[in-house]
Amino acid sequence: MEHEKKVSFQLLVLITTPKLAEHAAEMFKKGALPLQYRFNAEGTASSEIMDMLGLGSIDKSVLVSMVPKHLSPILMEKLYTELQLHKANSGIAFTIPLNGANNMILRILDHDAGKDVLNTSGKEENSMSETKHSLVAAIVNSGFSDDVMKAVRAAGATGGTVIRSRRIGNEEATSFWGLSVQDEKEIVLVLTESANKVALMQSLGESCGMHSAAQGIFMSMPIDSVAGL
Repeated sequence: MEHEKKVSFQLLVLITTPKLAEHAAEMFKKGALPLQYRFNAEGTASSEIMDMLGLGSIDKSVLVSMVPKHLSPILMEKLYTELQLHKANSGIAFTIPLNGANNMILRILDHDAGKDVLNTSGKEENSMSETKHSLVAAIVNSGFSDDVMKAVRAAGATGGTVIRSRRIGNEEATSFWGLSVQDEKEIVLVLTESANKVALMQSLGESCGMHSAAQGIFMSMPIDSVAGL
């Protein structure tokens, strides 16, 4: 029990092409990282722009895994190198600090995690320096992700990732608050400099807040490290 309380871990998020996501998933599997989740998503650039720039499809995959904090810099370096995240349209990886989980998850994460994929032959240089970034998540009604991107671009953001989702909620609670909540949702993830976070969220609130047709809910999370930005 004493050991479990000292475990510190992070959520590692990789947004990349479906092909590179397959490669990353194999890396995670070989490294014995047991908790992995994958979502289909879309980039926010139009297909016409992507074709014009020779960047291929806007289809994206989001790969999420929990990793012990002391192993995440090595895994980030592996992702950066093997997926070549420095290249255009390759993807981006970042870590989010977590401050709670049940004991079962802690035991799973701390048991032989990273035994193969994190073998660095003694050298653990990390080309991604610690950065001051935040992840802003906007949850809006289906069809309003373009409005979200207009708002964040007006505040200085350059792009984002859209995940299609479905609301699961308490109908009585939403009726009590006088909300007409649409089931189909879009989650827009935007990585931004922390210094620009407030302006970005204010812009979202003004154009896509709960009293607009988008009925947006916004939140921000700190980013520990980032690769591929």
